[in-house]
Amino acid sequence: MDPAHQGSSIVLLLYIFMLAAFIGFEVIRRVSPLLHTPLMSLTNAISAIAVVGAIGLAGKAETTFSTILGTVAVTASMINIVGGYLITYRMLRMFKKKEQIKK
Repeated sequence: MDPAHQGSSIVLLLYIFMLAAFIGFEVIRRVSPLLHTPLMSLTNAISAIAVVGAIGLAGKAETTFSTILGTVAVTASMINIVGGYLITYRMLRMFKKKEQIKK
């Protein structure tokens, strides 16, 4: 790939990333508080997909930078998944009766 084409490819990827971030922010911002628990479960599923991609990036080991970037992505996604499940579990416990929680 020639350097001129590679530069335009990076700009295109950055544009797609910024557009996706903006749309994601707008969608999440408009969600009703009652839907946060189901939405958190959905984001856990999306993060699981990101973990699979990040493992592929880290495991490919093409360059040192891609391996480091993949490892950081795996770590960040796993923190997001674990935190999301802990928050979802805590929120669901709020709706249970006290007798059910003690069992």
